[in-house]
Amino acid sequence: MQEPARTALISNDIVVLGLIAATLGAVFWTSSRQTGFWKKFYTFVPALLLCYFIPGIYNTIGLVDGQNTKLYNPVASRVLLPGALVLLTLTIDLKGVLKLGPKLLVMYAVSSLSVMLGAVVAFLAMRALHPETVAGDTWGGMAALAGSWIGGGANMLAMKEIFQVDATTFGQFAVVDVGVGYVWMAVLIFLASRAQAIDARSGADTRGIEELKRRIESFQAQHQRVASLTDLAMIVGIAFGVVGLAHAVAAPLSAWFGANVSWARTVSLHEPFFWVVAVSTFAGLALSFTRARELEGAGASKIGSLLLYFLIACIGLQMDILALLDKPWLFALGLIWIAVHILILWGVGRLLRVPLFYFSIGSQSNIGGPASAPVVASAFHPSLAPVGALLGALGYATGTGLAYVVGVTLRSLAGAAPV
Repeated sequence: MQEPARTALISNDIVVLGLIAATLGAVFWTSSRQTGFWKKFYTFVPALLLCYFIPGIYNTIGLVDGQNTKLYNPVASRVLLPGALVLLTLTIDLKGVLKLGPKLLVMYAVSSLSVMLGAVVAFLAMRALHPETVAGDTWGGMAALAGSWIGGGANMLAMKEIFQVDATTFGQFAVVDVGVGYVWMAVLIFLASRAQAIDARSGADTRGIEELKRRIESFQAQHQRVASLTDLAMIVGIAFGVVGLAHAVAAPLSAWFGANVSWARTVSLHEPFFWVVAVSTFAGLALSFTRARELEGAGASKIGSLLLYFLIACIGLQMDILALLDKPWLFALGLIWIAVHILILWGVGRLLRVPLFYFSIGSQSNIGGPASAPVVASAFHPSLAPVGALLGALGYATGTGLAYVVGVTLRSLAGAAPV
């Protein structure tokens, strides 16, 4: 489990922020080298992967305490993430996204269903292999994890309350969530750098994605200019102005829906973070139809991508690479679960001959949710990050209801009494 905050060598969040900034700078400086060792190194290891794993090493060795730092929540997830969503959706070509077609939504739906089926398969498999692992209220912890793997953290907490999962069990599955879910995200980021070769071998139709990339790049080239101080002030002002607005309306909106709409909790409308993500995303989409989109020429999406990299590093800070050694059988349960998800999604993807991007974003919009789906999407191309944001928000909306079905099913299999 995680060490207490007082044992970390660095406990000052300002110092940790400086460490993260320096780490990102070092990664990007070395990845820009055109010759020598670093050129060969980054041929095999994506820079994005290091931005995630190096902070994880900091947390694992006790240099920092990622569970207790405020850099992820509220700074990265509540401020930088919505700011990045504004800037990345500001530049979106919505017509081009819609041309990606229905197969993307099919992969998203299959992803959700495969997570649900994977929970049942993992429970039954582990009951046969190691019954002690699924004894007691393990089913409740799995319901909470299903909430996270279909939606996000808010859905996971909702399942904890609905099924009255005790703190110890919940904490154990939170570790599985990070240890298995985030490692899978790292695998997807690694695969993204090889997407072209993988798609060529599978015969996938990538015309829609390539056309979207070309349209975005053409728009960037047409409006590209050296950013002035006014440009940068406008970019920052729009991004964090919208973030401020999103937070301002999120609390009253979530409270109203929670009090007046009977089904609001089923789709997480009572969660302020849902509204922060939704308002930021749709405000950016609305601005993409205005002259504000021309700020892309001054680097709006690059600044948005930089904010995402800080988010990636802060996600990595929460990962304790050795923590799962305390609960190896729960780790095995998580691996069986996600393996079922991967195999089903891969099989459907092969059948439909979809690009690797569809497979990856379909998976990550569920397993990772709105906080990390844009990260994986941007690993394929910065212009695709808004697609991850949109599907991630959809996962956030459906996660509670689908995870509830998983919880009820597992409770029945475990023979537990209703709570």
